[in-house]
Amino acid sequence: MRALLCLVIALFLTACSSTEYIMSTHDGRLIPTHGKPVLDRETGMYRYEDKDGKEQMIRQDEIQEIIER
Repeated sequence: MRALLCLVIALFLTACSSTEYIMSTHDGRLIPTHGKPVLDRETGMYRYEDKDGKEQMIRQDEIQEIIER
């Protein structure tokens, strides 16, 4: 019973963690994000959560590549 409980807790904690992504810009910056950046097609801006948990935005034309970490 304890083993099953530990397995359920481990699966729950794994599911709660968000995937990290790295956005590379044309000027060479690497921007780590929590969760996948979302493109707002109306504004042409990517919305993402930075390492401090704050919501940020960056123009789509500044981004060269988005890589899942």
